[in-house]
Amino acid sequence: EVQLVESGGGLVQPGGSLRLSCAASGFTFSKYGMSWVRQAPGKGLDWVSSIDSGGGSTNYADSVKGRFTISRDNAKNTLYLQMNSLKPEDTAVYFCSRGGVVGQGTQVTVSS
Repeated sequence: EVQLVESGGGLVQPGGSLRLSCAASGFTFSKYGMSWVRQAPGKGLDWVSSIDSGGGSTNYADSVKGRFTISRDNAKNTLYLQMNSLKPEDTAVYFCSRGGVVGQGTQVTVSS
């Protein structure tokens, strides 16, 4: 059974940083591309970033390009999202995803 457990969210001021983590289990993590998606209050899921199975290829939504960095540690079965220069519009629940399966999410709130 695929299990994804996100952590690292919290309340941060505009311009601040957070690092999200996603612990994966129930599948061979190193064989799958992974993604981060987010859901802002009252809105649908938006794709944020993706990384291939080996970590050598990444892609970002225009809204986060240059501020967020996706990475993975296949030895630890963990996906990361480093978020810098956070803006109020980044406020959302962030989910890691493998093929449409997501975890419970972690809340990120950017507010002064």
